[in-house]
Amino acid sequence: MRCIKLFLLNGLLCTTTAFAANTSAKFTNVQSCLEQGKKEFNAPDYQAAKTTFTQCVQLDPKNSDAQLSLAGALLTLDDLDGADTAFRTALAEMKRTSPYLSYTYSMLGDIALKRQRNDEALEWYSKSLVSNAANVNSLVGKGVITEYKGDKKGAAGFYRSALAVEPLNLIARQRLINLEPDYMSDEEILDALKQRYAVQPDVTELTDSLRQLFSDIHLAEQRKGVSYLHNKYPKVPGEYLVVLNKGTAFEREILTLSGYQALQKHIGQDAISVFQRVGVPVQDVFKLRDLKGYKLFKKDNTLTPNGFFAYTEALQNRKAFLLPNESVPPSKELLKQMARLEEELKKAGYTEISSKELKFLKKHTKCSDETMREQLGLYLMPVSKTESRYFIIARQTPDPKKNALYYLLMKEKSKYDKTVKVPRNTLVESYAYYGYSLCLDDGKLVQE
Repeated sequence: MRCIKLFLLNGLLCTTTAFAANTSAKFTNVQSCLEQGKKEFNAPDYQAAKTTFTQCVQLDPKNSDAQLSLAGALLTLDDLDGADTAFRTALAEMKRTSPYLSYTYSMLGDIALKRQRNDEALEWYSKSLVSNAANVNSLVGKGVITEYKGDKKGAAGFYRSALAVEPLNLIARQRLINLEPDYMSDEEILDALKQRYAVQPDVTELTDSLRQLFSDIHLAEQRKGVSYLHNKYPKVPGEYLVVLNKGTAFEREILTLSGYQALQKHIGQDAISVFQRVGVPVQDVFKLRDLKGYKLFKKDNTLTPNGFFAYTEALQNRKAFLLPNESVPPSKELLKQMARLEEELKKAGYTEISSKELKFLKKHTKCSDETMREQLGLYLMPVSKTESRYFIIARQTPDPKKNALYYLLMKEKSKYDKTVKVPRNTLVESYAYYGYSLCLDDGKLVQE
């Protein structure tokens, strides 16, 4: 059975046989109580351990050993508030020379990290490392927060320090692998490319294109590209993969350049089928774009990075692509700007009209877009390169030309809805009396 790596006094007890907890036991001293709690914890019966350790604390509230054991059980049960209280209580009773000081700080860091209080967690981990510079949990925790803050090289330093103390720490090792393109030196990246047979052995200079190639291959590995090839082939061709540290605890399969290229082609072919499955006509597949308007496929029919995202979303029946006839949707920031502008336009007396209504106004006024914008009060709010929203002045103004469009629109609506109120507009009414439109054939206003 798995040994829970959590603090329990006098060492970890890992048993392989079931243990029946005696939850009704009464204890006369803390030591026998703690022994019972550790047996229950390792059974594992965490609820029973929690109950027993609570009794231990009741026997001696100032016993830091009992508080730490209760805190460990509560943390395992994901009771963050209870664990936090127990760890802090133990800390208050603990001597500054206690061998458990670094551990306690580290666990308080874990609790803060789970609560997404990263700055607080960083303080706890730092205190832990002052007490014990080799505390692996604090090194990893500090690395995680440093990584969250964007300092990937700094994070890699903490993970490397953790591995120097505990070489088999899987969390530190995997997170370090994830960050390889961000912290490795030019020489290390060149060596990694040579391991993948992506450059000739005599190459000594790392160019920008080679650096990008390594990042691309590395990203494909992180996206489970090796597993993908194993699922694709009964036996993966030998030239597609290389095994590092074979036969050791650090064994790792990586993609060769040939393996990466084969992977990209297979995923591109799969993507074609997936996009068709979600309703994209076969003739439109290679014309697809992402939600920012960039193409999903390269010229060699493999996916771009954005195309890979759209493909994985399509696998979950989520649409993250645009068909050839679809416009790029506005960004969140643009939507916020549009909402603010719309509110300002409404306060200024504008009302929104549809593209169909704008077409009607163009037909009946014969005015050009420029004339309508500059002299008749039409306002265009761009939404994309090909789409806009349209607003006209609905409030009465001293200049009848500014109200002409709203008058014409209400006049037309009143034919079908008798409740529509049509405002007066002497300019348009007089033109209509003589059979004139507002503009001439050149789109400019008729001179009064």
